[in-house]
Amino acid sequence: MAKLKTSKTAAKRFKITGTGKITRRRAYNNHMFLHKSGSQKRRLEQEPELKPGEAKRVKKLLGK
Repeated sequence: MAKLKTSKTAAKRFKITGTGKITRRRAYNNHMFLHKSGSQKRRLEQEPELKPGEAKRVKKLLGK
């Protein structure tokens, strides 16, 4: 049986935590921070967990 290849695009976008959950980056978190409020910037720092259906699909892409 052939080895599973990791999808490099998925590997750059998602992280697996120590407990096995998959996190992603938030949108609106790249530039133009001067006009964003402090509370918005703090909220954008948090990396949300993927929903179960999406997590299953991403795990396949990551080869897990």
